[in-house]
Amino acid sequence: MVVAINNPARPVESDLLHTEKILSDRKTFFLDLKQNSRGMVVKITEDVGGNRDTIMVPAEILGDFIAALSDIKLTADEHL
Repeated sequence: MVVAINNPARPVESDLLHTEKILSDRKTFFLDLKQNSRGMVVKITEDVGGNRDTIMVPAEILGDFIAALSDIKLTADEHL
C-alpha cells in the first residue's frame, strides 16, 4: 500500500535521515528517508518545472515496493 501526501491539516514533525536526487530529462526525483513519531517513510517527490507530486511509502513495506519495481524493470528491459 502506498500512502498519499501528508494531510496538511495534520502537520507531522519529521527528521530527514537520508536523501537521494535523480535527474532525468526535464524531471527531478527526490527520495527522502524520514522518521517521525509514527515511524519511517520514504517520501518520493517528482518535480517538473516547479510542479511537484509526492507519495509516501511506509518503511515497513519498502521491500515489497522495491520488489514490485524490480519486476517492472525486468518487463521493461524485455521490451527495449
